[in-house]
Amino acid sequence: MPLPAPLLTAGLAAGLAAWPFTEPHLPVLRRLRLPLLAPGAAPLTVLHLSDLHLLPRQARKASWVRGLAGLRPDLVVATGDHISAADAGAPLAQLYGAFPAAGAAAVFVPGNNDWYSPVRPRPTGYLTGRQPSRRTPDLPWPEVAARLVAVGWTDLTHVRTPLELRGTRLVLTGTDDGHLRRDRYARVAGPVEPGALGVGVTHTPQSRLLRAFARDGHALVLAGHTHGGQLRVPGLGPLVTNCDLPRWRARGLTRDGGTWLHVSAGLGSSPYLPVRVCCRPEATLLELVAGPVR
Repeated sequence: MPLPAPLLTAGLAAGLAAWPFTEPHLPVLRRLRLPLLAPGAAPLTVLHLSDLHLLPRQARKASWVRGLAGLRPDLVVATGDHISAADAGAPLAQLYGAFPAAGAAAVFVPGNNDWYSPVRPRPTGYLTGRQPSRRTPDLPWPEVAARLVAVGWTDLTHVRTPLELRGTRLVLTGTDDGHLRRDRYARVAGPVEPGALGVGVTHTPQSRLLRAFARDGHALVLAGHTHGGQLRVPGLGPLVTNCDLPRWRARGLTRDGGTWLHVSAGLGSSPYLPVRVCCRPEATLLELVAGPVR
């Protein structure tokens, strides 16, 4: 027997109203192939994590991320906003420790919410970008970073480091967060050495940083921060990026000149805005290969 029309309408309306609060609990692993390696080079896998915004109570999210260690990527890159509370450092280290334990090289940089805990937003702040903010850092990021180093990660904050994986020489260059203007690219500036694959790592994909990475010859930049827009309208895309990145580049793989940019939509959100629309939480496995994409 079919449901009465008013009841069916009410059920659909309730489902649509609940969906923005359901989607944040439906993470997805995306897979992309990118032709960056020299002819004949063995493929490399890079797992890009971002914007976990971990709270100690989020055991389900932590379990899903920990399971990604089973992919056995060659390299894991985490591009900031790892935590959302002062007591999240220990569970984060326990979670992230699974990747070096599985044999992956692993690097990280901080995001704005690793230094500053979330604040309750204004109703219109998401669209205007005018949100309340804290004046001084209130999260123990240096201690959290030390925990990650202790479980086998490399802190790439204002560091340039060479790394050889499967016969390919990489040069990894990282900065602190551009949204907070804590980035000091001059400390790591300089051309990528000939024959090496340059990979830039930062949290907020501010245009000045993207230009700097490109100028020095980085073939790929990994970033987060945008949450992919978090609220996306079908046919229109994201409403905002929360930085000076164009909206069309808010999520996924795009190219400007000779440099590719991958922006992760991330795996979390502010505890005060735990919603997503048409923008599921994500991690991305990038397969770097020689030759054209098939």
